[in-house]
Amino acid sequence: MTVRRNVTPWASAALVLTAMLATSCSGEKSNDARAATSSSSATPHGYVEGAQEAAEQQSRLLLNDPDSGSSRVLDLITGKIHKTARVKGAARLSTDGRFGYLHAGGGTHVLDSGAWMVDHGDHVHYYRAAIRDVGALPAGRQSQVRSDKAVSAATDEDGRTVLYDRSKLEKGKIASSRTLAGPYTGAVVPYEEHLLAFAGEGGTKKLVVLDREGKRVASPDAECEEPRGDAVTRRGVVLGCADGALLVREEDGAFTAEEIPYGEEVPAEERAASFSRRPGSDTLTAPAGNDAVWVLDVTERKWTRVDTGPVVTANTAGEGSPLLVLESDGSLHGYDIADGKETARTKPLLTGEVRANTGSRAPVIEIDRSRAYVNDAKGKKVFEIDYNDDLRVARTFDLDVEPVLMAETGR
Repeated sequence: MTVRRNVTPWASAALVLTAMLATSCSGEKSNDARAATSSSSATPHGYVEGAQEAAEQQSRLLLNDPDSGSSRVLDLITGKIHKTARVKGAARLSTDGRFGYLHAGGGTHVLDSGAWMVDHGDHVHYYRAAIRDVGALPAGRQSQVRSDKAVSAATDEDGRTVLYDRSKLEKGKIASSRTLAGPYTGAVVPYEEHLLAFAGEGGTKKLVVLDREGKRVASPDAECEEPRGDAVTRRGVVLGCADGALLVREEDGAFTAEEIPYGEEVPAEERAASFSRRPGSDTLTAPAGNDAVWVLDVTERKWTRVDTGPVVTANTAGEGSPLLVLESDGSLHGYDIADGKETARTKPLLTGEVRANTGSRAPVIEIDRSRAYVNDAKGKKVFEIDYNDDLRVARTFDLDVEPVLMAETGR
C-alpha cells in the first residue's frame, strides 16, 4: 500500500491564503480558532490547543463492523490504522466533520476522529489531533445528530431533542445544556446561531426557528409534507419534502424559506429521502427509486434526474465533477450530470452479492475535493478513487475488520 503525501493545488492555495490573511482576520473571536489580538505575545492566528495545524486536508475514515463491534480510524495522510472502542449493534454511522456518531441500541457512541476543518469563508484551517473515544449520548439507533461549532443537537425517534455543548465534546466530555420542549419531526438542525425544526401534527409540518434556549423566535411561512433529509450548504439549509425541498436562509437576522419543487409528480418511493454531497458543495444527490438518482443544484434551484442502473448509493463532488453511482454490478459508474451519459466505470469493486435498498448497511461513497472512497465490507477493503481520472483506483487499503459502516472526517 502506498501513501499519498502530495499537497494538492487547493491545499497549496489554502496555505498561501492563510499566510496572506493572518493579519486581516487575526482579530476574529472564533470559538474554533481561539484567536487573540491584544499584544505581540498573542496566540497565533488559527491556534487550537492540543491540535496541529496543517497545510492540507487531514482526512480520516471512521469504520465499524456492527456484528463484531470492531471500530477503526484510517488516517488517509499517513496510511495508519487506529483501533478504537468496540461498539456492537450500530445501525448507522453519521458525522459532523470531526465527530463520528455510532447509533446503537444502548446509546449513540461519540468518537473524536481528531481531524477537522475550520472555514473562515475566505480561507480555511485544517487540524489534526489525537483520536479518542468520548462516550455515549443517551440516544438510540434511530436518533439523528446535527451540529455546528457551538452545539450538537440529538433528536430521538420520539422527537425529543437534547443539545450538547460542543466545546465540552472537543475536550472529551459529554455535557447536555438543555432539552427542547418539542416534539419535533426529523432532525433539529443548528444554523446561524439558531435551530431549525418541523412542528405540528399530521403529515404536513410547519417550519419553525428556535433560539438556543429552545424558544420559538420565527415561523417562516413554509410548510413541508412528510419532511425527510437535510443538508447544510453555503447557500442555506436544504430540507427535503414530498414535493421537493425547502431552502432556508438567514440574512440580517431574518429567516426565509424558498421552495424548490421537483416540477413533476414524483411517486413516494422515488422521492429524495436523504442527501449525499461533498462538504462545502452546493450540489446534492439522492436515490430516485431503484434505477435513477436525483441531483439538486442548490445554486440554480434545479432538480435533475439521471437514469442509471440499479442504485446502491451515489454522490458527487459537484462543480462540474461527475455523478458517482455504485450500482448492483459492484462497479462504480461515472455520469455526466448535464446529459446523463455514462462517462466511465470501474471493474467490480465489491465482494459477494450486491443489492440495492440494503438500508444503513449499504456501501457508501465518501467524497472530498480530489478523491472518493468506497467500502467493500466482505472484502475487508476500502478503495480510493481518483474521480477526475476516469475513476482510477489510486489506492487500496487492506483492513483487519469488515468496514460495514464508513464516514469521512477532516473535510
